[in-house]
Amino acid sequence: MIELDHNATTPPDPRVIDAMARAMRETWHNPSSVHRAGQAARHAVELARASLARLIGAEPKAITLTSSGTEAIDLALRGMLEALPAPRRVLVTTRVEHAAVRELASDLEEQGGAVVCWAPVDRAGLVDPDGLARLLDDRRGMLSVQWANNETGAIQPIEEAARLARQRGWLVHCDATQWVGKMPTSVLDESGSPWLDALTFAPHKFNGPKGVGVLWLRRGVGLRPRIHGTQEHGRRGGTENVPAIVGAGVAADIAIDWLRDASERERLANLRDEFESLVLAACPIAVVNRPRDRARRLWNTTNIGFAGREAEPILLALSERGVNASAGAACSSGSLEPSPVLLAMGVPEAVAHGSVRFSIGRGTTRDEALEAARVVASVVG
Repeated sequence: MIELDHNATTPPDPRVIDAMARAMRETWHNPSSVHRAGQAARHAVELARASLARLIGAEPKAITLTSSGTEAIDLALRGMLEALPAPRRVLVTTRVEHAAVRELASDLEEQGGAVVCWAPVDRAGLVDPDGLARLLDDRRGMLSVQWANNETGAIQPIEEAARLARQRGWLVHCDATQWVGKMPTSVLDESGSPWLDALTFAPHKFNGPKGVGVLWLRRGVGLRPRIHGTQEHGRRGGTENVPAIVGAGVAADIAIDWLRDASERERLANLRDEFESLVLAACPIAVVNRPRDRARRLWNTTNIGFAGREAEPILLALSERGVNASAGAACSSGSLEPSPVLLAMGVPEAVAHGSVRFSIGRGTTRDEALEAARVVASVVG
């Protein structure tokens, strides 16, 4: 199979698999146990925590480990909002967020957990700075904006948005699930101070295992736990998933090394562009749902709409011909509705219904990209 669905998940690196297998054999004890075997498991967890912290330029003690990126987001949003006084429980976000944020915001709005304000976005899916500024008023609540969009690869001006929000006394959370491990990341600015308050990500997006999510929280930010217990400094209860955490730490170390070579990201971005160009040339009905500025695009993602077609039969036909892709977020697989993200961007329904996301990975070859473009053209035709 040609894998062009790396935004959904990535294949675990063989070194990750080996480390997890060793952990299952050797450090399977409860990390909270005081005996030597338990403390060996604790040591393995803390080494992995340190690696995950290094990946984002953070201190290990600021890292909370969860079961998934979605849980990390839930802990950040609900936990931080509930720690605020009632008048400040205001959440500003956008309708192009991942469902983990977007649907959680809708639930908070319906259940009365927070006042939710939806910041406008432009045709590229980027937050409108003037519209955002109008919402960041003296209520001093919480802003949540993703770093890179999971469906289109659009890169939000997160640092500018965070700077504005924090100047006005708002807390800032960033969903960096599609960013961390793919692009250099630091939660600290040039002066060494945090430029936001919370950041979440998931190692399975950069060749690590599923079953682990990560929340970084700035020191001093209030957080009410969602799952009570003594683990994770009381921020998240439950016995830690030691093998998966160990694998996540190895994936972080591998990502740190890979990110040192910017030319590799440029090579893959060029490969994405070549694939995109071939599909557009072969399919006159095709359009790309993306920002015009290449610098505002994640190197591995393209979202191509085929007007008058339906995404589901395209994906099924691609799969039968050896190409894996996705219609928007993997979490919406099986849905016949057009992507809420694309509709929020103003993409016409006829295009949104037929839009397919292709996302390459570190190991994608040019031969695979060329063959995939040929298959896409055949299927759509």
